Parts: sequence; C-alpha cells; structure tokens
Amino acid sequence: MHLIITDAWLARSRAIHLSGAKLLLAGFGASLLLMLVAAGLYHWVFLKGAREGWPVVGSLVKLVVKDEFEQRDRFMRENLDAMARRLGELQAKMTQLESLGERVSGLAGLNPGDIKSSPGRGGILVSGPSLSLQELEATLTELEQQGTRRTDLLTVLESRLFDQKIRRSMVPTQQPVAVFGQGSPFGWRIDPMTGRSALHTGLDFSADPGTPILSAAGGIVVAQEYHFAYGNMIDIDHGNELVSRYAHASRVFVKKGDLVRRGQKIAEVGTTGRSTGPHLHFEVLVQGVQQDPQKFLDAGQNLQPKPVTTAAAPPGAIGMPQR
Repeated sequence: MHLIITDAWLARSRAIHLSGAKLLLAGFGASLLLMLVAAGLYHWVFLKGAREGWPVVGSLVKLVVKDEFEQRDRFMRENLDAMARRLGELQAKMTQLESLGERVSGLAGLNPGDIKSSPGRGGILVSGPSLSLQELEATLTELEQQGTRRTDLLTVLESRLFDQKIRRSMVPTQQPVAVFGQGSPFGWRIDPMTGRSALHTGLDFSADPGTPILSAAGGIVVAQEYHFAYGNMIDIDHGNELVSRYAHASRVFVKKGDLVRRGQKIAEVGTTGRSTGPHLHFEVLVQGVQQDPQKFLDAGQNLQPKPVTTAAAPPGAIGMPQR
C-alpha cells in the first residue's frame, strides 16, 4: 500500500510505502489504542455513574454486586457443606476411637472410665486472630491424620491383647474343682497301696462324689476312656503340646473330639481306677512329660478368685493314689 501525503498547496508531498507486515502491525496498534480508549471511557463513565447514581449505571452496579454476592454465598455454602461432611467423618472416627479404647481397656483389665481421653487444659484467655479458611482446613486435616494414627495404634493393641488373652485362656491355670481338700502334691511319696516310694505324677483334689470337674483351660478332648489306673480319664489338648488330664471320674460329660471352653463342666468326681477314695487326680503334660500342676495353678491365681478349701478330706481319701 502506498500513501501520498501533500500540503494544502501541493508544494510538497511525501510517499509512504506500507508492506503487509507493516499494515498488519499498524492495524493491530490502532485496534489496541481504540480498545484502551473505549475501556478508559467505559471505566470513567461507569464509576461516575455509580457515584452519582445514574439510573442505568446504578442498575448495572446492583446486578454485578448481586451476582458477586450470590457467587460468594454459593462458595461459602459449598465449603460449609464440605466441612460439615469432614466433621461428620471426624465424629465417626472419634466414636470408633472410643469404642476401640473401651475394648482395649477391657482386654487390658482397666476401667474405661478411669482413662481420660485428653489431658486437662486451662489458662488466661488471650484472643488471637480468627482462623482463615485455609487454616481451618489444615486443622481438620491434622485432626483426621491424628485420628487415623490413633485408630491404627489401638487396632494393633487390641489385636495383640486379644491374642494374649486367647493364649492365656489356653493354659490350664483354673482350679479344676471349685470346693476341695488338698491331697497329695506332685513328686515323690510313699505309695498308699504298696508302701514303697513312688512318683506321684499329678495333684490330688479331695472332694465329695459328684462334685463337678471343670476344664482348667479351653481345648479339644483328645482322649476319653477307661484306664486301669486312672479309671474314667479325660485328656484335653490346649495346643503347643500342652495337655491336661482328669482321672478317677464317676461320670463323664464329654467325648473325644469335643471342643471345651475354660471352666466348662466335663465330669464329676469319683473313685474309679486305682484309688482309695473319691478325689480328682489332675495332671499337666508338656510334650508328653508330666509337670507340677501347682505351678500352672499358681500362675492363674491373679486372674481368678481363690478356691474355698475344706478343713478335712472326705472319709476314705486319706491314702492318696499313685495316679
């Protein structure tokens, strides 16, 4: 494009040649200048009309402000709804923590009411700046993380305590007869029938015929038979090659293969087999070798009340059997 500029008398003239790139740049500059002028004029007119209360401009300002308030309200409602959901989740986690704490304290033998959920706090109130939305979200996130960590910790503790409780319930530490007179202990003694020194492989509990015999721990009945020396005999396997034996019973209420729980009535005291009177002969075997049952019973004294003992053994039970 060629532009020729002359003066009023055509005395002088000047030719300007515009290539495509220069023409495009000139058009862009003119458009930008026009936009800036229009924006400045609009801004000036809009502010002046808003300040002086021009009808049309005032209506536009009200619409803009109303739309802005509506967007702000919608944003606040959405954030409040999200925070309400997070607070609900935190409340559910706190309920879960409380329930876990009660179960763990029960397994540990503690009273849940004696455990404070949080330490005491107090002091002079010194007000600080209000929390911003970001700070509130960060606080909620931190609380969620703490709740998750504590839930995981209590879950692990509950699992381990429950495992210990199960293991403890599978060890024969409960007295097999509730009311009894102590008979022959474990160890060497004078046999009541031969008069010779012999090893007594168990612990005798003198009791009236028909007195309930209780399982000293949970387990599976692996033997229920009549033995010439033990009489009516029951063997209960508690796992880990640990077996408890109950002999001389008059009546038996379990059979081989039965699953019995701790403290369950499995038989009644009698005098069957090699016996001089009604009593229970109680043995504990580890890997098939008889151990002193009193050591196991002593270990369980802190877990159960002490039995009521009689002052004298029943008639006919003065001479204790070897088995």
